[in-house]
Amino acid sequence: MEVDADDELLQDAGDVQYPTLERQPSHYNPLNTFKLAKGDQKHYQQQYGDLYFLRLAKLKPAVEALADEEWKDFEIAGEKVRRVDRVLDVRQGELCWVAGTVYMDMPLKPNILDDISKDHWIAAPPPREKYISPTGQDQTMLEDESGRLRLIGTTLQLSMLVTGCIIAVMGTENANGDFEVVDMKVPDLPRQPQRWERDEASEVMSNGTGSKRRSSGEQKRTGVGKVAIVSGLGISGDQGDTLTLDLLMEYLVGEACGPSEQADVSEISRLIIAGNSISEGTPLAIREEEKKASRKYGYDASAYNPAPTTHFDNFLATLLPSIPVTLIPGSDDPANVSMPQQPIHPAMFPRSRNYAAMPDSMEAGWFDSVTNPWEGDVEGWRLMGNGGQPIDDIFKYVEGDERLEMMESVLRWRCGAPTAPDTLWCYPFQDKDPFVIEECPHVYFVGNQPRYETAVIEGPVGQAVRLISVPKFKETGELVLLDTDTLETEIVKFSVFESVP
Repeated sequence: MEVDADDELLQDAGDVQYPTLERQPSHYNPLNTFKLAKGDQKHYQQQYGDLYFLRLAKLKPAVEALADEEWKDFEIAGEKVRRVDRVLDVRQGELCWVAGTVYMDMPLKPNILDDISKDHWIAAPPPREKYISPTGQDQTMLEDESGRLRLIGTTLQLSMLVTGCIIAVMGTENANGDFEVVDMKVPDLPRQPQRWERDEASEVMSNGTGSKRRSSGEQKRTGVGKVAIVSGLGISGDQGDTLTLDLLMEYLVGEACGPSEQADVSEISRLIIAGNSISEGTPLAIREEEKKASRKYGYDASAYNPAPTTHFDNFLATLLPSIPVTLIPGSDDPANVSMPQQPIHPAMFPRSRNYAAMPDSMEAGWFDSVTNPWEGDVEGWRLMGNGGQPIDDIFKYVEGDERLEMMESVLRWRCGAPTAPDTLWCYPFQDKDPFVIEECPHVYFVGNQPRYETAVIEGPVGQAVRLISVPKFKETGELVLLDTDTLETEIVKFSVFESVP
């Protein structure tokens, strides 16, 4: 029986020419600001108080310079304001200004001494959504190496303050020993590097000639590209959360759209995953007779559920041949709890780790598992971001839920995690506080936030920072795209339509 050629399954492709799309190259230069020493060089016996003194010593000159310029000719009723070096040098009735560290005395904050004393609890109390006292018992203190001073005044009610931020306050001490604040200053945004500044400096050093050599790839730096940012994938290994992830994966590799959309996807040069890629631990169910078996170190290895990490590894291994990935850990991921969280161990990714750099390599790999917080240069712009813990902790100190305002305050305080180590666990640094922001980023993103928001803030000398609140993908299905030419953002939303019975 003869078959018409038009009905044959295998046919010649014909003369139709399909364009070959190439993904934009990624210019990526990460910083190791938050990397901790390994092995015996990492100690936890130190006191945490040193971290506050390091922060104060670093930021006090900046806020004092700003305050001195603003208040040097300030007078009230003929009395000229005077600078005071220490908190304990403040005198009653004298108009002065002083700089120090804010401490929020809030009875509802967790207290480790109370936790130790209440050893007869049946179960630990649930974490509080807010530390704010409904009866008005909260107090704002200013402290330095000499002592502590209580602050009062309407100025404080109009300002966002949390434990650990460095400020300068102007006012007078009243008869009760409280300092009535008239005005307040924060360090504000630090110096912002120029685009490509760090990359060009590296080229000069590598040339050894003291002058920049124009490379053949320099023209590519001005090209248009995009960076994709996602957080809160919340992979649990269940079948229910695979469909939306598959849509995301197919979109990023260019398999879920037409030619015009594929051209747009090819401009995405890098994917940044900002925390909580894996959902909270869901141990496997154990039979009653197995529960009676002996446990080594109190841990039952048979209850370990490998499905979430296996599924996440397969997800990354599918993406990596097409797009480089930067992975930031979050509170639910298999990394250390205290800040800064160190990179997720490559043993968790038996397939994806083939794309990572060698352990002692100075160059970043195609798959870069980094710290939380993290900062680095992407397409010449300085990016800084975290998995959401610092902003979530600040949320407990203040009224409302304005996440962009909290992010702006973090930058103007010049401290990426001001509440550490008071209510946010962190490593007891002794020589330097890495949370102090020494260079202003161009983009500041925070993962695992309630909703997508973005804004641009400006500094005193022309700095401009794009703020991005990245929502949880598992709840919203939203992927953020950052244009590396204009620093504008857009949202790509993935959703699955469920049939109505």
